[in-house]
Amino acid sequence: MKPILAVALFGCILTAGCRSTKTDTSFSQQKPVTTIAFGSCSRQSLPQPLWDDVVAQKPDVWIWLGDNIYGDSENMDTLRTKYAMQKSNPVYQQLRQSASIIGVWDDHDYGVNDGGKEYPKRKESQQVMLDFFDVPTDSPLRKQEGAYSAHVYGPKGKRVKVILLDARYFRDPLKKGGADGKTNVADPSGDMLGETQWKWLENELTNSDADIHIIGSGVQVIPNDHIYEKWGNFPTSRQRLFNLIGKTKPKGAFFISGDRHIAEVSKLNVPGLPYDLFDITSSGLTHVGKPREEKNQHRVGEVIFKLNYGLVTINWDAKPLTATVRINGDEGATYLTQELKF
Repeated sequence: MKPILAVALFGCILTAGCRSTKTDTSFSQQKPVTTIAFGSCSRQSLPQPLWDDVVAQKPDVWIWLGDNIYGDSENMDTLRTKYAMQKSNPVYQQLRQSASIIGVWDDHDYGVNDGGKEYPKRKESQQVMLDFFDVPTDSPLRKQEGAYSAHVYGPKGKRVKVILLDARYFRDPLKKGGADGKTNVADPSGDMLGETQWKWLENELTNSDADIHIIGSGVQVIPNDHIYEKWGNFPTSRQRLFNLIGKTKPKGAFFISGDRHIAEVSKLNVPGLPYDLFDITSSGLTHVGKPREEKNQHRVGEVIFKLNYGLVTINWDAKPLTATVRINGDEGATYLTQELKF
């Protein structure tokens, strides 16, 4: 496929470069996108039993939400080798042929566990990740610092914008404390996105004519009670994000996130926003945590400790506009269903 910078399949208008591996050109650029799948935490050396389930759903778009490989290295050849292993999975190759593939990183594919802007190979790692996503060499994403991007699908009136946030490249180092000095503690002075990305995000929300806004983050945005990585490690940034959404009032906005090796649904009321804001977490594709009790005051439903991926189905004819998000698993299983009405 020749590089495309303005309009791609499914009517995809990308504001930070275009990346699509889809070769089936039978879809008109005016055709609305109705099915979007997403997931995170795929260790390239483990069995990957979910790809056939994802392919069977026939998603228009697949969104990687981070830990797309477990690289954990400052050696770019190591990262390339691991990405190549992931990319060579034959069933994932089927998905690459049938869906638009987009995504962003979290920490392990970024190159270092829990890493932020202190990671010395972030520029080089970004290029390796863009290679994995088949981003054209002349895409603006190749020159941009940070892996954030926006992707627009479908005609006006039935338009989806996927906004992928980079919570690594500009993020301040985690603050540690607690009795052992190793526990993540809140740092009100720390930042997640960096001013350039903040300004870009405000512009994407303010000037958007999309009817659905899917905002992807490698780490959870709404859950704030656990001790692991989350937006809540930087409470000023977290509140700034909510304030921005409340001010710009994008149509049909919700978060999707990964990282945690669990799946769950969280909900928050944001002042100024005329609907509830959800955070749908799907993790992981190849391994999950052991069942346990974990507090989340914003949780809706139960926690899933089985291999999973997320599936968004948009009902363009519903009034009000409705998106149904499911947490699905192996052999056609569905573990959670959440209806979002806008």
